[in-house]
Amino acid sequence: MKESQILSVFHNPASASARNAVQPSVALVFDACHVGVVLRAVLFVQAVMAVATMFGAVNLMDWLTRLALVTGAALPATLLWLILACIFKKVLARLPHPGQQAAGIALGALAGLYGCAMLAWSGLQQPAPWWGSAFAGALLAAALVAALVLRAKGKAPATTTARLAELQARIRPHFLFNTLNSAIALVRAEPGKAENLLEDLSDLFRHALMEQGESVTLRQEIAMAQAYLAIEQVRFGERLRIEWALDERAGAARLPPLLLQPLVENAVKHGVEPSASGADIRVSTECRGSRVVIKVSNTTSGVIGAGGSGTALGNVRERLSLLHDVQADFQIDVKDGVFRVRIEVPI
Repeated sequence: MKESQILSVFHNPASASARNAVQPSVALVFDACHVGVVLRAVLFVQAVMAVATMFGAVNLMDWLTRLALVTGAALPATLLWLILACIFKKVLARLPHPGQQAAGIALGALAGLYGCAMLAWSGLQQPAPWWGSAFAGALLAAALVAALVLRAKGKAPATTTARLAELQARIRPHFLFNTLNSAIALVRAEPGKAENLLEDLSDLFRHALMEQGESVTLRQEIAMAQAYLAIEQVRFGERLRIEWALDERAGAARLPPLLLQPLVENAVKHGVEPSASGADIRVSTECRGSRVVIKVSNTTSGVIGAGGSGTALGNVRERLSLLHDVQADFQIDVKDGVFRVRIEVPI
């Protein structure tokens, strides 16, 4: 038995030094490099411009004319702010949080001046409202930064909830005792299998207790799920039938940490445990152009609900949305006695 590997769950100097090297205080509090953020920012600025141009408009045609004039400057200015915030993402991440927000507002003022310069260059607005444009850009940027900061803060509770649920699932007595009892039963008859079982348990604890970043690769999540199912395979034997269909090209896709394992645990809990004949669990990944499709399915007894209370599935949906926004897709369906979870993320 590899004692050092099992003991490393409780004390791993390398992992501890790696965690100490991480500086959690240095992080990007707002991220403009998302398609959903771009869409919301453009719609927000356009809505503000539409309302602002209503003041002073004498009729519908006058309002549309004013709106078209302002949009010709506001839209390029908004896109400039988004592009600059995305390009200097790594530079901004090195600043303290107040400095990042101040930089975002300053970029907004710069974008406002850019929009005003376009109006002045076209000759449609004379004299050019330089000060007003700068302050308007700063104000709109402040609102966008505040919204993005709130969105970034929303990731923390969901991640914390997932980590607590994961720790509870891994440390809860019946899971731990069942695993240890299975190992004890195998020690004399099949010591090699018992050693592999304890190593898988060690990997699960190490993964649950180690520091995670904002995202991990799909390849890492697959390894975590395989370790978990290897343990449950010893416990359930032929009742647990597993099929893997993995696309190597999809392994680089990013997912929130501790995302895939709750899905396979859900399949075991609501597919294998309630059924005397067990269940078939299938995990597949597929790269389709610039998208990665992940599917987790399990057969059900048809009597007991396949998805439980939905807490774990709701957490998965929320965390995917926080990481990938509108670029992520999460679907659940039950058809012909098979419960399916389908996830689609950008590669």
